[in-house]
Amino acid sequence: MPKENFDKYDMRRVILEYPNQLELGKEFVEKVDLGELPKNYSNLIICGMGGSGHPGELLNSFLNSKEVRFSLPLYVQRTYNLPKAATKDSLIFISSYSGNTEETIDCFHEALELGATIVSFASGGKVEKISLENNVPLVKYVMNFEGFQPRYATTYALVAMNEVLTKLGLSDTVKNLPTINSRELEISGEEIAKKIKGRTPIIYASDRFKIGAKMLKIKINENSKTPAFWNYFPELSHNEMVGFTNPQGKFFVLMFEDENDHPHIKKRMMITKRLYEEKGLEAEIIQIEGTSYLEKLVNIFILGDWISYYLAYEYDQDPTPVDMVEDLKKMLEE
Repeated sequence: MPKENFDKYDMRRVILEYPNQLELGKEFVEKVDLGELPKNYSNLIICGMGGSGHPGELLNSFLNSKEVRFSLPLYVQRTYNLPKAATKDSLIFISSYSGNTEETIDCFHEALELGATIVSFASGGKVEKISLENNVPLVKYVMNFEGFQPRYATTYALVAMNEVLTKLGLSDTVKNLPTINSRELEISGEEIAKKIKGRTPIIYASDRFKIGAKMLKIKINENSKTPAFWNYFPELSHNEMVGFTNPQGKFFVLMFEDENDHPHIKKRMMITKRLYEEKGLEAEIIQIEGTSYLEKLVNIFILGDWISYYLAYEYDQDPTPVDMVEDLKKMLEE
């Protein structure tokens, strides 16, 4: 298939402009009147599914990086109900790019019944309607891309959520947003995709960057339409690696290593690579680029975008649509 024909919705453009999304997060929040919201909360709960749940996990990782201050317990809820920790003193973020995610809407109604403080994040849909009816502040996403997918709203949603926390005095604004040239990572991504073709990708990282490994796994699932798996060090050294004593397929292992990873984790990566190769697996260690935690994560995301994009091309798959997900939604409505 010619490259110009396989990408119907121009995902390549989305990936090239992906770094610019960070600024969008702040712009979206500037338009929101948070009113007289309370300043003291027992915890933060972020409700979201799929691509709309990723910003919650990413925000959790970012806040734990200690590059900004944050001291509340944080829960990321990916189901139909709020966690037991939810009370009227909770701060609850409702995250649904489409605004119509049924699990998240159930959480929204439950949060309203609790009388908790709520801020919603959506492009419209039922979430916007419920927000307007109940005077809930809405951070509205506006993107001018046909076929834009929630999995590509992750970075500006992260900044938007953190900016809301900043306005409530709970966090610090991201002063120096990373400036990354997505095009510079494209060639590397295409080369890795060619290596992976015909093999099941497995992505590893340290516990600090496990959200990066998970996001790449998801992008391969959704863009390339093929299975992929992820895990993190040091946990995988105690269980998963034993499964490759007798591998039942062809695999390619990508390990993302950061210069500031614990020395023992770096050693584990090197030894794991050697042990896997002895079992016939192909493995590669990739050094994470960047000067801040957020910049390093975004670099992983963009490289992963290119890997999954070109793997989609190798498999003759349009990277944008997620037909099985849409078919499931339709069947649930029957």
